[in-house]
Amino acid sequence: MSERKEKETGQAAPEETMKETVQEEAQNDAQETLKETEKEKASEAAREQSKGKGFLNKKDRNKAKIEELEKKVAECEDRIAKDRDDYIRLMAEFDNFRRRTAQEKLDIVSMASTETIKGLLPVLDDCERAMEVLKQSNDSEAAKEGTELIYHKLLAYLQSKGLAVIEAKGQAFDTDVHEAVAQFPVQEEDQKGKVFDVVQTGYTLNGKVIRFAKVVVGI
Repeated sequence: MSERKEKETGQAAPEETMKETVQEEAQNDAQETLKETEKEKASEAAREQSKGKGFLNKKDRNKAKIEELEKKVAECEDRIAKDRDDYIRLMAEFDNFRRRTAQEKLDIVSMASTETIKGLLPVLDDCERAMEVLKQSNDSEAAKEGTELIYHKLLAYLQSKGLAVIEAKGQAFDTDVHEAVAQFPVQEEDQKGKVFDVVQTGYTLNGKVIRFAKVVVGI
């Protein structure tokens, strides 16, 4: 009886040992598999995290680059605006200079013309005096006509250049065009304050007085 039990016990012990061994190996394999799985998960998480950081770093770099480009564009726009303002100001100054130079040339020409015409006014005075003398003399008509012809030709030429006689005799005294050299008492009330006689003819050139008319004013 006991011998049979020992035999049964001897047979059962190896089987149980094998089961335990298999279970241990299975547990070990399961633990190793679990560890490897956890390692893989950890490695994958690390890769994802690294990838995310790289993406964020790339995004930050792109943002910084865009901001730098926007800053350069703003600087270029400011420089262009400044250059445009400088160009407009320069063109305005040049236009003013051109107009001023043209006006100065006209003034020089006008001044030269004025001085030339002023130099001829005494000749007109002499012609007027000569005609007055010839009217009162017994000289030939040819001398009178010749003097008048010279006077009218010279006056017509000067009038074509803008010369005009200042009307004075019988006109109200005007300090803008008349210069009183004497006063003469008159009986008529309507003649008082008016030009009684002209001592020297006055002239304007293109509307500007170049010589005042010297007159006698009635009082």
